[in-house]
Amino acid sequence: MKQVNIYTDGSSLNNPGPSGWCALLEYRDANNKLYTKELKGGEAHSTNNRMELKAVIEGLKVLNEPCKVLLHSDSKYVVDSIKLYLQGWIKKNFKEIKNVDLWKEYIEESKRHEVMMVWVKAHAGHPQNEHCDKVARFEASKFLNSKDDPGLL
Repeated sequence: MKQVNIYTDGSSLNNPGPSGWCALLEYRDANNKLYTKELKGGEAHSTNNRMELKAVIEGLKVLNEPCKVLLHSDSKYVVDSIKLYLQGWIKKNFKEIKNVDLWKEYIEESKRHEVMMVWVKAHAGHPQNEHCDKVARFEASKFLNSKDDPGLL
């Protein structure tokens, strides 16, 4: 089973507000050659937590086969939710839980993989995390002048 590192970050300006996300995938083949893929996107009006989770989901979606995934995130919301709370939320049918649509999507996308969460400290010089942060903020900034954002009218 291939091992893939996925580094993620999400951003929301004025949370909620213009938002962006980034996922950076890294894979080394048998010859130790590094392959990378960057995914990014955003929404005119969303929250930081939704974008953090969206980055994780989109990173998992592009994997063509079952993998061992080390998912790196600076979001305690995402890391703790997956490690500590998700199973309980499932048992209580997500009663009073935010972002249910994305959590259900995460569950579907993660089923075929062995996912291990790794928390990284934000803005601490971690190269991939810093890169994802920069890209996510840039993606969010694309919506700053958008008339679609009710928070900016």
